Parts: sequence; structure tokens; C-alpha cells
Amino acid sequence: MKKWNMVIDVAACTNCNLCTLATMDEYIGNDWSPYAAPMPKHGHKWIRIQQKERGSVPFIDMAYVPAMCNHCDDAPCVQKAENGAVTQREDGIVLIDPDKAKGQKHLVDACPYGHIWWNEELQTPQAWPFDAHLIDQGWKQTRGAQSCPTAAMKVYCLEDAEIQRMVADDGLEVLNPEFGTRPRIWYRNLWRYTTAFIGGSVSAEAGGLVDCVEGAKVTLTKDSAKQAEAVTDIYGDFKFDRLPEDSGAYTVEIEAQGHPKKTVEATLGESVYLGEIRL
Repeated sequence: MKKWNMVIDVAACTNCNLCTLATMDEYIGNDWSPYAAPMPKHGHKWIRIQQKERGSVPFIDMAYVPAMCNHCDDAPCVQKAENGAVTQREDGIVLIDPDKAKGQKHLVDACPYGHIWWNEELQTPQAWPFDAHLIDQGWKQTRGAQSCPTAAMKVYCLEDAEIQRMVADDGLEVLNPEFGTRPRIWYRNLWRYTTAFIGGSVSAEAGGLVDCVEGAKVTLTKDSAKQAEAVTDIYGDFKFDRLPEDSGAYTVEIEAQGHPKKTVEATLGESVYLGEIRL
């Protein structure tokens, strides 16, 4: 059977928050029971934009990751709910029944991603329901996907084999795979959020002037094993990306014609900018 999935391109998300606002517009003050009770005006973000800053000025980049209920195939909330208050439909959508779930505040802690919210006024847990009330009316996109100006958020209804082919072909990933919940929210270019880089700017002095060194060969090694090579650009910059965070000590070797080899040591926790490296 075909099931609903969402694919989010981290590289295309600009933190405009229109998906968040569209979701608030859909649910605040609107009772879509049994899909969802009204969302409170304050305190809930059923779609939350997680942010990560990598590096340091002037060598810096930002990643934005829209995060929400993952509609997991092995959802802990389904397992821990009482009276069948949380169910997964055959099409993959996980729903919290606002009436059956009343008083079950423990479900907030059941979600390892932190995407179940407690409605204090209604005394019920809530989560983004994949706009199931709209899907059941024939909609092919969620409100958030519909509002995204960069098409970073797309919705697909596919057989499991089809989505797995897309995962393999496009390198899709999920957040926190170690949780083992089998989410249906997938991410493209998630490395921009989960990995680190080592970068620097190479310069040299000649005739009393300091200038950028373009075309220098830069080699990254770890434990004497070469990890990657790069060439400095017109600004003398180089960048080794998609490195595991907290992966420890690296050596950067720089070779440029007419200059002695330069070696710089780097310890990688989060992303590191080595600054100006003078040959």
C-alpha cells in the first residue's frame, strides 16, 4: 500500500518559517477532531525550525532543519498510549485522538524527538497530524509544503519499495537514526546539519604585500592516512566538509609553488576555521 512521506532539502530551507506559520494558521482556533484539537495560540510549534551555525566569522555557514512529528513506523507514542489513543493508519500517518488521549501527559515524554506537545487548557497531548484532514479530502500536499517558496518541503505517497529507492538514489537520511523509530520524514543534504568542516585561508607575502594564494594544494590527513585533498580558490580559501563531529586530531598540509610546505594541526569538535595561514 502507498504511504505518506515527506522529503525536506536542508540546502533549500532559508528559515522563512512559512511552513510553521501555515501550520499555525491551519490549527489555531480550528477543531479538526478526531484528527486534532485546536492548537494553542502560544507555546506550540508543531513544525519547528532547528538551526545550526558552523564555523566562525568570516568562515561560517548556517543550516536550517524543519522538524516535526516523524510519523514513525515504530512510534514509541503508539506503544505507550492507553486506550488506543495513538494509532498509525495504513497510509503511515500517526494520529493522536484528542479525546482518547486526554490526561495522558506521559505521551509528551514518549517521543524521543520532543515533538509531542501538551495542551494545558484541553489537557491532551498534540502533534502535527500530517494534515490528515486535508489529505483525506484529496490534498496532495500539506499546508507547510504548499507554502514553501523554495520547494524545500515535498510530500510523496509511495510504496515502501519506492521510497527506499529514493532514499538510496538521493542519499536521504532521517534525524537521529539511533532512536530506531523508522521515521517517514526524510532529509536531503542533512550533512549540512550533522557534520563538521575544517577550513582556512592561505596567504603569502611578496614585495612587501600580502595576498591570497590561489591554487595551493591542501591535504587533510588523520593518523597519517590521507582523508581528502583540496585546492585553494581565488581568495585562498579551502574547506574540507562532511567530517564527523568530535573526530579529533587532523593535520593540514599546504603546498604552493615558490613557498615552503606549511603544516597546521587541527582538533575537530565542531567545525573549525583555522584563520589566515601565512606561508
